[in-house]
Amino acid sequence: MNVLANTDPAANAGPCESPGTAAEASPRAHLPHDLPIFLVGMMGAGKTTIGRGLARALGREFIDLDHELEARCGVRVPVIFEIEGEGGFRKREAAALDHCTQRCGIVLATGGGAVLAPENRRLLRERGVVVYLRASLDELVRRTSRDRNRPLLANPDPRGTLCDLMSKREPLYEEVADLVVETGTMPVSHLVKSLLPLLQAYEKNP
Repeated sequence: MNVLANTDPAANAGPCESPGTAAEASPRAHLPHDLPIFLVGMMGAGKTTIGRGLARALGREFIDLDHELEARCGVRVPVIFEIEGEGGFRKREAAALDHCTQRCGIVLATGGGAVLAPENRRLLRERGVVVYLRASLDELVRRTSRDRNRPLLANPDPRGTLCDLMSKREPLYEEVADLVVETGTMPVSHLVKSLLPLLQAYEKNP
């Protein structure tokens, strides 16, 4: 069952591969397990920014799936889209996701469309704790308006595109999510601080 985490400031408050050396944070929070944490959500939801903050707080390694893909291919995501199309990009994304989700003790920020493939959703559900970072359409439009590294938004109506993508993807995010967090306008440090006890209390069902 999904857990809805209200983080509005006005509200009350198996064998795995080695994750490598994690960044130190002081003071460090601790989880009762080394399951990887997977962040899902729309482009602009804050997966990379929040993921970095969460990884620092936990002393874990942070991985951004898009950056992992770029390192493997040697080019930026828009170039992959341009050369291979979305279908080619999704195949590469699935391979990278399969590799990264096998690592314990990491925080992984997935791409906005990573949940589209049923196999990707299965891996996310089975291999770690999935946190859906949810944001309103207006907030997503504001956050992505100056970002030129979003090939799906390179059109005359990026707001309409975001709205269409949200309607198709939100049920998939909710399908895989163990925790759902409203990002809103809360500072990242406050959001991370409110997310930590939810992760510490959450027990993943086998």
